[in-house]
Amino acid sequence: MSVLPGDDDPRRLSIREWLATHPKATARELAESGYVAPHWPEPYGVNADPLLQLIVDDEFKRAGVARPSNPIGIGWAGPTLLFAGTEAQKKRYLLPMLAAEEIWCQLFSEPQSGSDLASLGTKAVCDGDEWVINGQKIWTSGAHESQFGILIARTDSSMPKHRGITYFICPMDLPGIDIRGITSMAGAASFNEVFFTDVRIPHENVVGEVNDGWRLAKVTLGNERVSLSSGGVLWGMGPSAADLVSIVRREGGVRDAAMRQRVASLYTEHVILELIRARTLTARLRGEQPGPEASIRKIIADEHGQRTMMLARDLIGADAMLVGHQQDSSTLNTRSWYSGFLFSRALTIGGGTGEVQRNIIGEKVLGLPAEPDSTVGVPFSPVVR
Repeated sequence: MSVLPGDDDPRRLSIREWLATHPKATARELAESGYVAPHWPEPYGVNADPLLQLIVDDEFKRAGVARPSNPIGIGWAGPTLLFAGTEAQKKRYLLPMLAAEEIWCQLFSEPQSGSDLASLGTKAVCDGDEWVINGQKIWTSGAHESQFGILIARTDSSMPKHRGITYFICPMDLPGIDIRGITSMAGAASFNEVFFTDVRIPHENVVGEVNDGWRLAKVTLGNERVSLSSGGVLWGMGPSAADLVSIVRREGGVRDAAMRQRVASLYTEHVILELIRARTLTARLRGEQPGPEASIRKIIADEHGQRTMMLARDLIGADAMLVGHQQDSSTLNTRSWYSGFLFSRALTIGGGTGEVQRNIIGEKVLGLPAEPDSTVGVPFSPVVR
């Protein structure tokens, strides 16, 4: 990986000048600057090439400036709106999204169509200039604190299951939406069930063409698999393998040869993932949507995350049976590592299971025959939940 340019680089100086003239920049000012998602096209980004984006990241980190956090909005919904949204939709939603003034969630998974998302049963029926939605979504992160959601629903049950699906922008305060929290075994209350009962969404909230939602869902899922496999080892959140290695180094290393080899192997995986991330980032900044490489990286990143948390548990030893209460980031015996180990079991399930990702790689990269469709010859009958 190339070394970033020096401190006198004109691009660095331009960013520093902006930061100097905005010493206490608001979230809206950051969004309007184009630096929240610099690879986005103007006026929402600055059309940054890969190197410029890394420079922006570096300068913001040096200045201690945190960009607004809206991971599903900026990471998944935003790229899909840029790809297929109308100009009116872009003007209405993108800047508030970048400023985290409006938080977004994703309304995709259903109780009976997790891995086989295209078999979803949530139904949308056209009624004049509105769509009436009935059904159920599950595992919706952040639904309880979101203003909008990206929703896919079946709009034509006579078409094959990968067609007849439409992509909507769903205001989360509409009458008929019922949000119920789900508490995970790690104690987190971020997941939700969302029930739709005669929810009316205006036609202007359709993204792209009616019945072409599966194509857009794949754009979202591709960006999701990139987002879920970046940064920390818990779907881009939490600590990284580099953090674990730093803690081991500060504590004097590891005496046991087998354990030391696990630490070295984990760090090697971390470096490989960073190289794949750089390749994916370069493709995205060229305007290419994530392809099968997103699935490759997600498989590696999810299993890497589980191995990271298992190694942390084993390094802690018997104390791993207790919930850590320390806040000191220089130790593994903290609640974040304890909760992270419990949460890591979900990594290979959420955002597309490892098995689904391997099917994608087999078909799209290796050219293997498509997975047999058990529904061939069986009439599709969507179930409204």
